[in-house]
Amino acid sequence: MNLNLSNAIKIVLAILFFLCLADMPYGFYQFVRFAGLIGFAVLAYQANQHGRQTGMIIYGGLALLFQPFFKIALGRQMWNIVDVVVGLGLLMSIFLIPKSQDK
Repeated sequence: MNLNLSNAIKIVLAILFFLCLADMPYGFYQFVRFAGLIGFAVLAYQANQHGRQTGMIIYGGLALLFQPFFKIALGRQMWNIVDVVVGLGLLMSIFLIPKSQDK
């Protein structure tokens, strides 16, 4: 596994999302929203630079979902499900996407 910037961002975000399952202070969740916005924006930009429109749309949508300015109230249980699904998706994108698409 080549630990490039995209993979590092995905790993850090996945860890943060899994940590959201624990009972953390409210400030941590705010930090995760900012980190998610920035991380997904960078991933969307990189996907666009490499001509991966689907990836750009997915990461752009996730940046909007996690942005901290206009909060989307899903409830704790639904956010936990979103955190797990997105975290697993990020990790799977590192290990399951063919290397030719990851560049």
